[in-house]
Amino acid sequence: MTNEFAAKTAKGWPVLIGGLIAFVPIIAMFVYAVRKSDGMPHAPAGLVALGVLAVFLFVVNVILMTGLTIIQPNTARVVVFFGSYHGTVKTSGFWWINPLAKKPSVSLRTNNRVTPTIKVNDVRGNPIEIAAVVVWRVENAARASFDVADFSSFVDTQCESALRHLASVYPYDTGVENEMSLRGSTDEVSKTLAAELQERVAKAGVTIEETRLSHLAYAAEIAGAMLRRQQADAVVSARFRIVEGAVGMVESALEHLEKGGKVKLDDERRAAMVSNLMVVLCGDHGVQPVVNAGTLYNG
Repeated sequence: MTNEFAAKTAKGWPVLIGGLIAFVPIIAMFVYAVRKSDGMPHAPAGLVALGVLAVFLFVVNVILMTGLTIIQPNTARVVVFFGSYHGTVKTSGFWWINPLAKKPSVSLRTNNRVTPTIKVNDVRGNPIEIAAVVVWRVENAARASFDVADFSSFVDTQCESALRHLASVYPYDTGVENEMSLRGSTDEVSKTLAAELQERVAKAGVTIEETRLSHLAYAAEIAGAMLRRQQADAVVSARFRIVEGAVGMVESALEHLEKGGKVKLDDERRAAMVSNLMVVLCGDHGVQPVVNAGTLYNG
């Protein structure tokens, strides 16, 4: 990969002022040679040489002044002299750079890339639709210019490729505790995508600043079935929490009843009370009380 370094430059204003001042004696020299030779059938060789020298110096001065270059903020100029890389200029301002060198401009501004929505299978084989927003910028202008054919197109292609790979590594959703998923672990997934994408585009001199999933959904052909599954999973999870809480409440109730020794329950009465309390606590609807005029043993 191309190693970037700073190009040799000079301040532009001194060169501009010096070039303009240099035009004065050059033009005066040419005018003097023309006036002295005016009316002569054959101009002296000295005057001809003086005129030719003035023209030569004028052309050289113009060529030197074509090296004056304005560099805008967040813009770099890559200096290429006769096919060789001679450095990069990133400092904004008015500079003089070798006038015989090519100086293509490379933008260092931050770019947003919104990937198209693609259909891909997650790690469990479920077809999903996914898209992402990628924030990137050129950090190494030399690599962006020489190591890839078109760094913008290269980034676009790598964004889609990395997104496809990411979707195939994680499940869309999961009910397993501490297992990462595309829907439930957005921040971690975004960091993973950024790290993988950075590794892919480093050869183009590009830095990935941020990535975020902008679209995530099941494919249309399974969306209905997956919605029902999610609803069922939610119901099961809610029931589990309800039962877990009810068990704790029943244990606490029995402990308080027996703590003072006023109420003594044998195994059968304990089981009946546990059953009744669980029905009351876990039921979907209000429980209708039943008055038992007898005892547990004779009804």
